[in-house]
Amino acid sequence: MHIIGFMIFGLIIGLLARAIYPGPHPMGWLMTAVLGMVGSLVGGMLGHAFFGADSAADGSWGFTPGGIISSIVGAMIVLFVYLALTGRRRTVV
Repeated sequence: MHIIGFMIFGLIIGLLARAIYPGPHPMGWLMTAVLGMVGSLVGGMLGHAFFGADSAADGSWGFTPGGIISSIVGAMIVLFVYLALTGRRRTVV
């Protein structure tokens, strides 16, 4: 059940990151969910690197505002890297 919850959370975080990040994003629902899941992991690692031990070390897992914000920031970083690697196609008018 945690895997399904992580997938839904990833989809929501991916949608929020795509809404905040400017420009077109050529990806579907599955890639948006993967973006959110990977972004959540990246945000968690960055939070752990900058602020030390996580607050869930005592076993109290749950959603926190800081965790959601770091997940969105991580997803935006992953989206930036994805768009930089795939290249943005520009058309000349």
